[in-house]
Amino acid sequence: MRGFEVVAEAANGYEAIELVGVHLPDVVLMDLRMPELDGLAATRFISTEWPEVKVVALTASEDNWDLFQAIKLGASGYLLKNLDVDELCGLLEGVARGEPAFTPGLARRVLIEFAQEAQPTTVREQAVLSERELEILELLAQGVTSNRELARQLIVSENTVKTHLRNILHKLHLNSRAQAVRYALLHRPVEPPKAKAS
Repeated sequence: MRGFEVVAEAANGYEAIELVGVHLPDVVLMDLRMPELDGLAATRFISTEWPEVKVVALTASEDNWDLFQAIKLGASGYLLKNLDVDELCGLLEGVARGEPAFTPGLARRVLIEFAQEAQPTTVREQAVLSERELEILELLAQGVTSNRELARQLIVSENTVKTHLRNILHKLHLNSRAQAVRYALLHRPVEPPKAKAS
């Protein structure tokens, strides 16, 4: 695959776990439908045992339950096998940089589902975030997850985006970008007030 070295292939979930322990790859493409131990169970184990290894579900399943479970169990992304190769490689390059991999359509589906269950963000939680940080969380909830696209939409530099994301992780006691996306989806913040037209 373009820009990536394939270090191993697994036939089932148990083998995937064993090979991750041997090779400690940067990214694992996890098929959810595997014999003996399915991809969701393997994702949970890998994410717990080796949190530095990014697991991305690559599946033909468009089932919402699979999507939501993969996120809850620690997946850094959820991609469908019918993705264009260039788009797939681009998203995986983002994962290697610490960015989650969700197409906007899938991120919206997660948002709609979790918005029905999520409790409103408390005033205290909102108060600790600046207006710009709330804007970034809102964009994450909409499926905008790459530094480049966040910077383009906010009209700031990518370094500024990285600084805001570090502050968000610190203030909300989160450990990774993927957790920030999950937080944004679960606790979609109140949208910051728009500037009044002059």
